Amino acid sequence: MPARSTFPRRATSADVARLAGVSRTTVSFVLNDTPAQSISAETRRRVLEAAQSLAYAPSAEARALGTGRSTTVLVYLPPARSLSEDIGELIERLSDLFSEAGLSMVIHAWSRRPAARVWSSVTPAAVLSWDLADDDAERMRRNGVRGVLSWTGADAMGQWITGPREQDIARVQVHRLTSAGHRHLAYAVTGGDHMHGVSQWRHEMLRRECAARGLPVPELLQVPADPPGAAAVLRAWQERSPAASGVCAHDTTAALAVLSGMRRLGWMAPENLAIVGVNDSAAAALADPPLTMVALDADVTARYTVEVITALVAERPLPEAPATGGASIVDRGSV
Repeated sequence: MPARSTFPRRATSADVARLAGVSRTTVSFVLNDTPAQSISAETRRRVLEAAQSLAYAPSAEARALGTGRSTTVLVYLPPARSLSEDIGELIERLSDLFSEAGLSMVIHAWSRRPAARVWSSVTPAAVLSWDLADDDAERMRRNGVRGVLSWTGADAMGQWITGPREQDIARVQVHRLTSAGHRHLAYAVTGGDHMHGVSQWRHEMLRRECAARGLPVPELLQVPADPPGAAAVLRAWQERSPAASGVCAHDTTAALAVLSGMRRLGWMAPENLAIVGVNDSAAAALADPPLTMVALDADVTARYTVEVITALVAERPLPEAPATGGASIVDRGSV
């Protein structure tokens, strides 16, 4: 005979009903504060005391069945290699704002095709994903997930992230470099399959910003994250474009890769090349020289995300998108 588990099982609504001496339906009415039910104050007191003594917490699925409305938002994190301090700050703000809106955020590791067993078991009101396939999104909607968003998709959220938010980043990056006298720029990215789409959007926005300012087209530099490889890319760029003097780095990693290649060549920043990265971080401040970076206001992105999701869940019209992503410059020593 197998040994019995020593771990206590989770209390159920049946346990609460048994302890309070009422039906499970009454427990559901009391705990969900269902209107138009004639439940006496004494019965309500017994149910609440029983739930408290059993440390009863209804599951998301039970709440959804009891109220007909889920309050869970399932958030698929970006790929591990894309996680950074700004993503962490964004997740914290999302958690706070969803809580204020009466929604609970559940986080799951990113996958290119979110598994059905994850979102179906959570019974979410909404799903927010880094990169969501159209058929996955449609399947979720058909199964009652009212708000389905992708940070990089064709929906309202994705259009803003890859549109006005990226435009704001490009504007701040290019302005900082041109204000220091740099006109021949490049876009540096360390790359990887998971960054391919994001790199394309950012390069395109930089192209548009440079065109609007009458600057040459910024060259795409795929800089390896190792000093010899980075040095070879930078040397080849200088040979092709002797007037090249400014780099718009995709992120801290790309900016550090450029710095490592410059050091290999005996170059200095900003004397030989000026660098502006994106998504400020502690690592950027510790570089030699400290990196000038574009910082993004996580609150702008988080608030718009929550506003869109709550509108979808409540079946209201979508809110107007912010004009910018809240980008600003953090000046240090690389420009």
